[in-house]
Amino acid sequence: MNSKEQYYFHTEIPSTFSRHWFYFKQNRLAFLALIIFILIMLVAIFANFIAPYDPIEQFTDSIHLPPSWYDEGTTQFIFGTDYIGRDIFSRLIYGARLSLFLAAVVVILSASIGIFLGVVSSFASYWLDVLIMRIMDFILAVPSLLLAVVIVAVMGPGLPNAIYAVALVLTPHFVLVTRSAIKQQLQKEYVTAMVLDGASKSRLFVYSILPNILPPIIVQLTFAFSTAILEIAALGFLGLGAQPPRPEWGTILSESHHNIMFAPWSVTIPGLAIFFTLLSVNLLGDGLRDAMDTENK
Repeated sequence: MNSKEQYYFHTEIPSTFSRHWFYFKQNRLAFLALIIFILIMLVAIFANFIAPYDPIEQFTDSIHLPPSWYDEGTTQFIFGTDYIGRDIFSRLIYGARLSLFLAAVVVILSASIGIFLGVVSSFASYWLDVLIMRIMDFILAVPSLLLAVVIVAVMGPGLPNAIYAVALVLTPHFVLVTRSAIKQQLQKEYVTAMVLDGASKSRLFVYSILPNILPPIIVQLTFAFSTAILEIAALGFLGLGAQPPRPEWGTILSESHHNIMFAPWSVTIPGLAIFFTLLSVNLLGDGLRDAMDTENK
């Protein structure tokens, strides 16, 4: 009696996250940006343990000391001191915590409102949809920084008003991204099948549409985060956001820019911190967008 051997080939289908992560790792620049951003986040989280001094502590005998790699510098103050003797390195580290925290609050606030309005606009009647979109178009018609400056100038300077202003100018982007993604999904055959099967709008959105619109929303979150960092720093530089002596990056630049001729390090180093943070977040967003663009893969 001859027995027949049977061979079975098992093909493992990768999960959505695994597939996106695989494509993301192929982009070396984006992967490097992710590592840099994680390091910046760790520095901000553990600022209390990394910073050698309190950010508002003054060393009156060490005013305008250059960084340690200058001949007049000292290893006691790695990045030097500012015009009243505060350690720039400590202020930058605590400033990372404050700036990133404020940006996260802004993004959460604007994303919550924008995604909600985008969902409402997608499923609402024609007139409500037109009303919401015209308001968003009006906000987008004004340059974001100019609109934020006007709002804070009317409401008064300070961190709470700066957060509200920046969140307002970022909200339309989430509305447009959410509405566009939902409109595209509503034209798909699986949505038509669920509607014919009697699925309600809420069930249709939660179980079918929401998982498919998450990629563009996640990408928008990264770009909104970088924009929030820049806008908050700009408001702080103009004296409309965080107020001294809080070590916010824009406020640090505002306090030191008049000393740029004889103490350029007090402006250059905070500017580079903002630059590399924004660069890493933007490159990370580009990498996520390419990795999640599954329609072209």
